[in-house]
Amino acid sequence: MGQPPHFEFLYFSIIFLMILLSQATGGLRPIVSLPRPAALSSFNTNSTIQTFKSVETCDFSVTIVTSCSSPSPTRDQVSLTFGDAYGNQVYAPRLHDPFTRTFERCSSDTYQVYGPCTQQICYLYIYRSGYDGWIPHDITIYGYNIMPAAFRYKDLPIPADMWYGLDYCSGGAKAEFLWGWVLLSGLVTVLYTLVGGGS
Repeated sequence: MGQPPHFEFLYFSIIFLMILLSQATGGLRPIVSLPRPAALSSFNTNSTIQTFKSVETCDFSVTIVTSCSSPSPTRDQVSLTFGDAYGNQVYAPRLHDPFTRTFERCSSDTYQVYGPCTQQICYLYIYRSGYDGWIPHDITIYGYNIMPAAFRYKDLPIPADMWYGLDYCSGGAKAEFLWGWVLLSGLVTVLYTLVGGGS
């Protein structure tokens, strides 16, 4: 018994979109594959908070994996800022509470953060204050209607008292990621249409 007509169309559509995606991105690579962590020249928390009050807010889930090379326990204070390429920025101050045993060596901690709704997140900076020298392994941000954004710090020490992190919003990294996102969105649309049409 032959397959339904829409099955063959679905099969060839997937093959075609996978070829396009491979050509556009040079193979599937994560968003965080090009730049290295660097210091942020300036960051104004006051302007960010004022912007936060005037726009629609969203809920983000931030998962922080602490390096197995990090000192444990740590009393360092850790803050984050992240956002997209269009000026939407989220500020999360002082995530660490030394009395709850968070940021232990080799551990994973998840926080709920609220801030302005964003497009695809493409940068993340960390502010660490303290003398213990806490070290992250990776940080992943999840949000509504965006792909998870994973930032690999690869166990690099974070300098104290400065914003330090990863920015993939400009140049080839941004173009590569946006092409991949558009093509993947097209694939999801095709699948949804065909599944709905075959029901």
